[in-house]
Amino acid sequence: MRLFSLFLVCVFAGSTCFNGTLAANGPDKAAPAGTTKKLGFDPGNMDKTCQPCEDFNQFANGGWIQRTQMPGEFPRWGSFIELQESNTKNLHLILEEVSKNTKAKPGSQEQQIGDFYAAAMDEAKIEAAGATALKADLEQIASIKDGASVQAVLAGLHTKAVRVAFFFGAGPDFKNSSVNIAQVGQGGLGLPDKDYYFKEDEKSKNIRAEYVKYATKLFTLLGDDAATAETQAKSLLAFETKLAGFSLNRVERRDPSKQYNKKTLAELKTLTPNFDWDAYFKTLGVAAPESINVGQPKFLEGFNGLLATASTDEWKAYFRGRLIDGAANFLSKSFVDASFEFNGRILNGTTENQPRWKRMTQLTDRLLGDSLGQIYVKRHFSPQGKAKVKEMLVNIRFVLKNDIQQLPWMSQATRDQALAKLNAIEEKIGYPDKWKDYSSIKITRNSFLENVRACGRYAIQENLKKLGKPVDRTEWGMTPPTVNAYYNPLQNEIAFPAGILQSPFYSADAEDAVNYGGIGAVIGHEITHGFDDSGRQFDKDGNLKDWWTSDDAKNYKDRATCVETQYSGYKVDDLNVNGKLVLGESIADLGGLTLAYLAYQHSVGGKPGPVIDGFTAEQRFFMGWAQVWRTKARPEFLRLQIATDPHPPAQFRVNGTVSNMEEFAKAFGCKKGDKMVRESLCRIW
Repeated sequence: MRLFSLFLVCVFAGSTCFNGTLAANGPDKAAPAGTTKKLGFDPGNMDKTCQPCEDFNQFANGGWIQRTQMPGEFPRWGSFIELQESNTKNLHLILEEVSKNTKAKPGSQEQQIGDFYAAAMDEAKIEAAGATALKADLEQIASIKDGASVQAVLAGLHTKAVRVAFFFGAGPDFKNSSVNIAQVGQGGLGLPDKDYYFKEDEKSKNIRAEYVKYATKLFTLLGDDAATAETQAKSLLAFETKLAGFSLNRVERRDPSKQYNKKTLAELKTLTPNFDWDAYFKTLGVAAPESINVGQPKFLEGFNGLLATASTDEWKAYFRGRLIDGAANFLSKSFVDASFEFNGRILNGTTENQPRWKRMTQLTDRLLGDSLGQIYVKRHFSPQGKAKVKEMLVNIRFVLKNDIQQLPWMSQATRDQALAKLNAIEEKIGYPDKWKDYSSIKITRNSFLENVRACGRYAIQENLKKLGKPVDRTEWGMTPPTVNAYYNPLQNEIAFPAGILQSPFYSADAEDAVNYGGIGAVIGHEITHGFDDSGRQFDKDGNLKDWWTSDDAKNYKDRATCVETQYSGYKVDDLNVNGKLVLGESIADLGGLTLAYLAYQHSVGGKPGPVIDGFTAEQRFFMGWAQVWRTKARPEFLRLQIATDPHPPAQFRVNGTVSNMEEFAKAFGCKKGDKMVRESLCRIW
């Protein structure tokens, strides 16, 4: 079980704007002779009729927002997605090349990714196969006759990576993070989150109705008549609603202390007396663990109750539904179309599915990412980007160290612990030092679905091998081409895959101010996650440990409440942003951009940079931040984001962050009363 915050992009751009002109702070001289660096952002993307002090996102990105038509295959579109598209095209070229080699050595990188992609693109063979590859699983489900066979089928589905009933796997012990222990917790839902099963507004009711239609379609495609399929679909929703009722919501799951409930095997059996754990572990092929972290005890209690109260028919409908939903995108076109209709059109608002080559390229990256990634980094990773990240990391660590040493609200005892944690943060840049070995996975050109399931089995088996073993600190949580970054509190580490070390985050052609506003803010964001409301609960070694004095903890919470209240006040249509859900990411945005600004100033010795095309260095820094988040999003996607994503919509990531920074107000000459100057500034780090 991983517990780390990802620098994900779930973004939105679009707002009303007041007419006005740039309220700049003295950009009255041209760049000096000999200046060769480019501006680093496109002035054509701006809306210069808008004052930056009224709506900075509109000022920086409004021109782009106005003229950009969102591609039908995307729920959102922006600079971040454009970079993802560029990476996908580069990966596609690699796969097209290696898939033409039908004589590659069995088990080699080229053979595995080449054959996987070739099978994934063999639509004629996939169409002919239909859902026949699921026949054995469906027959096992149909054979269920009692509670024992329910449990046997459940365990069998888990070995095939079918997500039913609950999650089980290996992960670091929260309070002894150098060792992997068994983890068990909630899972097995088809809708995005618990609340989707219970909200009574019309849009939520409609989503549940569409979910039943979707499941009905899937059951029909499996051969059920219309009436039987609808009955099965309604049973599926009813069963999942029961599971959702036992589940914690996303805000509750943000608190690591609520996710750590270590028990002995005997205590787990007492908690769930109706479930045969010994038989379950035997099916998974693992020794019974001595201790288990039960992420959500109430969920396990509820699941235990269902074993006694739910009928075999209810379990059959549930298992069939989860099986076919999970496999739909790997089957024939009718299944793929049904999945897109619900998951794409209904939940995200997209009007067309992505071309198959894109979907299969992305899938290859997800399942065989280290093999594909090795080729990717050889061709596309910039050593300049890695060197720049290392340089920025040094500067950002330096300014955060200074900040911690001078915080007026923190005692020396807590300060010492914070500095120790900062010094212990490990860095991963570009790609792993040790690559995963997929050679044991049997990949052929015969069956696309079987290849997918083979990868799933491999992932499960590799995870289960970790039980009771030391944590491998060289392992990455993302593939090298990923346009993202993360902080892992259980290992106190930050990671920046090669995929994100490109424009608009970093460009060798852009000058430092813009790069610090881009990749510098990303670095600061991830480091700040070590000290956000969740990350601060882990010590320098990645252990869940309270290293705060009571007064310092109160001071921190008061400052965090300022951020929570701010973001809870933002609204999209009829939905308010959930300040509690987005708190960690919003703290990281604010801390990250602040640290990046201070680090930039430190890098130039506090001297004013050149004015380029009328923009001061400080203004270009904030433009670098804003251009990363230029985004358009569909209404359906925004509803999904606000309900499930710990990141706020993009316009609030831009405006909400800069409105707390005196440095921004000074750069653009903003005054008290302007919308981009909050009456009470939030500041933690």
